[in-house]
Amino acid sequence: MLFRPAPFVSKRRALAEQQSGLVRLLAFARSRARLIVADRPATTFADVAGVDEAKEELAEVVDFLKRPQKYSALGARMPKGLLMVGPPGTGKTLLARAVAGEAGVPFLSISGSEFVEMFVGVGAARVRDLFEQAKRNSPCIVFVDEIDAVGRHRGGSLGSGNDEREQTLNQILVEMDGFDTHTNVIVIAATNRPDVLDKALLRPGRFDRQVMLGLPDQKGRLAILQVHARGKPLAEEVDLDTVARQTPGFSGADLENLLNEAALLAARRDAFTVGRQDLAEAIDRVIAGPRRKSHIISVRERTITAYHEAGHALVAHALPHVDPVAKISIVSRGATGGYTRVLPTEDRNLFTRSEFKDNLAWALGGHAAEQRVFGEMSTGASNDIQRATQLARRMVTVYGMSERLGPVALAGSEESPYPAEYGEQREYSNEIAYLVDQEVRALLEEASQRAQAVLSERQAALTQIAELLIAQETLEGGQLQALLGDKGRPLPLAEAG
Repeated sequence: MLFRPAPFVSKRRALAEQQSGLVRLLAFARSRARLIVADRPATTFADVAGVDEAKEELAEVVDFLKRPQKYSALGARMPKGLLMVGPPGTGKTLLARAVAGEAGVPFLSISGSEFVEMFVGVGAARVRDLFEQAKRNSPCIVFVDEIDAVGRHRGGSLGSGNDEREQTLNQILVEMDGFDTHTNVIVIAATNRPDVLDKALLRPGRFDRQVMLGLPDQKGRLAILQVHARGKPLAEEVDLDTVARQTPGFSGADLENLLNEAALLAARRDAFTVGRQDLAEAIDRVIAGPRRKSHIISVRERTITAYHEAGHALVAHALPHVDPVAKISIVSRGATGGYTRVLPTEDRNLFTRSEFKDNLAWALGGHAAEQRVFGEMSTGASNDIQRATQLARRMVTVYGMSERLGPVALAGSEESPYPAEYGEQREYSNEIAYLVDQEVRALLEEASQRAQAVLSERQAALTQIAELLIAQETLEGGQLQALLGDKGRPLPLAEAG
């Protein structure tokens, strides 16, 4: 049987395959930014709470996008780029979407990690395509989330000074310089690591304005809770102001997760409203994790945990600079066998050396109780020791609270070009390092001795609190206050009668 050659078909197929490969290659180099057009349901400033100062800064951007002639008539120009800096969960992405929603302009969103690929030149090509797309949709907003993935210090990778990430960063710098005052494209970026960004990225003409977003205070937490409580039927007994006071240090994302967890717990018990108990359990779940109902604890471990948490609570109640105890529990949650939670009476940003020293003693209160009652320590104090050591080291190396070393910062330089890849660069001698270790050890030993002294004077109170925990599993702050009296002057329970 004879087969006829088909050269024409083979050439046509080869040409089609070549063209298909070229199309795939071109598509690979295109930007992966997601375009959100203005006619879709938009996020507005009403959906963002707890960051009033940041909203005021960004309201100016909205006004510029709506009325650019107002600024051009005065010879003013808007910053080409705004960098939003803050811890995770503080609403950086949400705020960028709100700016686009308020201005009614297209919104291009991309993550910094989506630029960089294993093939050299792809990241730079995607940057060019992104900015071309932005100019076509002008006026618009370009949002780059986690820009530290591509905007780190150049020269940080030893032996490869011209790698793919640096080419991508160079292209971003060039494109932002290429904007003129009539382009009406504003670049907004977000990061929680501003210290690792290249200085060229932060100079005037690029990201020349930084908007700081911190953890919300009590008023901000209440506003955030009110926003996320929309659509959730709350019971009449629920007071969101009380919930805001009970959640210091929570970010906006934490508070949103808190209300969602409370709604799930209410649905689990087939309720029609979210009750106060659902919110209390949700707070515990967010802080310490879900309750481990299947975890079987021996009588010995339960007793050790009870005395450990009783030691924390008693030391916290005795020392004047530790926040009031809000709850003590020996319920196993997540990786913890129990916890003692304290709540500040007000939002604070400044702390003194005396306050830190009291908090060190409180952190080691459980360790001291185990040593006093059982004559040895368990592994349950490992997390407490770690936190206390970190605080003591920061007191010496960051806050300059060591009388022996004086007010000098020893935590390393933020100017290092290798902040993440190679760790902090130590800029002091071995002798100073030895003194730092001595000062940290002295602070921890003093804190342990103070905790032991408190427990020695109040042995009866320690025993009765532990017995109550074994019987009830949980004690609220009000119960502890009724048993011990005013904070800072606790009496042994046997004497208090």
